[in-house]
Amino acid sequence: MSPFFLYKALSFYILVVTAAIFVEETDREHPCDRSLIFRLDQKAGTMTKLSPADFPKRKSEKSIISMVTCYDYTMACLINQSNVDCVLVGDSLANVMHGEETTIPATVDLMALHTRAVHRGLPDKFLVSDMPFLSTRLGIERGTEAAGKLIAAGADSVKIEGADGNLELISHLVESGIPVMGHLGLTPQFYHAMGGYKVQGRTEEAKEKLVKDAIALEKAGCFALVAECIPANVAEEMSKAVSIPVIGIGGGANVDGQVLVLHDMLGFSKFKPKFVRHFIEGAELVTKALNEYDEGCKNKTFPSAEETFTK
Repeated sequence: MSPFFLYKALSFYILVVTAAIFVEETDREHPCDRSLIFRLDQKAGTMTKLSPADFPKRKSEKSIISMVTCYDYTMACLINQSNVDCVLVGDSLANVMHGEETTIPATVDLMALHTRAVHRGLPDKFLVSDMPFLSTRLGIERGTEAAGKLIAAGADSVKIEGADGNLELISHLVESGIPVMGHLGLTPQFYHAMGGYKVQGRTEEAKEKLVKDAIALEKAGCFALVAECIPANVAEEMSKAVSIPVIGIGGGANVDGQVLVLHDMLGFSKFKPKFVRHFIEGAELVTKALNEYDEGCKNKTFPSAEETFTK
């Protein structure tokens, strides 16, 4: 037998043996390969994955849309098993995951990195990824390239903050096959221009501008839009003005959906804006578990015999 065919035969043998070992080992402990454990434990979601066309349909059916942020694979696996409709890889990851004061330090490459991680754990949910600071302001070609990176990383659509200066890019992306979600009201990428995080739409002029911008985003091709930190009556008017869903974060209950930062609604931080509800007190639960672990280590009740390898 020639060396080439010997090499091929050996490669095939290794492949078969590896597959056999994998099948046998899936019912056993995997003390080292944590990624495999998460993958095996991952359960399919109970709902059909949404498409961009489903968002306006859900609005017409008066079916409220739920959305949360996510930035990592492990949380994505958990969200995938929930009834939540869709997920946003927000540029808020700069704050939540990297400790930055604003979202401005987020880059396209950083967004793509986190989007890829979330995508791996989220096969059954619609995934939106934020276009970060200035990525929409460098021309159509570079904006399209940035959006393409996020789609290639696993996003089903991108989200763009603001209407002014973005409508041409939004139309181009939609025509190119990249679905776009809009974002109006408090747009964190405009932190410096707004003079901080402030409620928007409080004057009659500002209210009219928000409604006008919502209509413009729909005409440009957005399938949905986020309305952040806007008085409830203004957010409701925006929703009535368009056929696409308005998903509120600090926009009251009379809109077409809600979105919250995952770590906020899980109570992982003392930071609690007016519009946030802690559905659990996650920080307390995690701290309690860590203290119990510490106690178990120090009094030698951990590890127990059941948690110890004997051979």
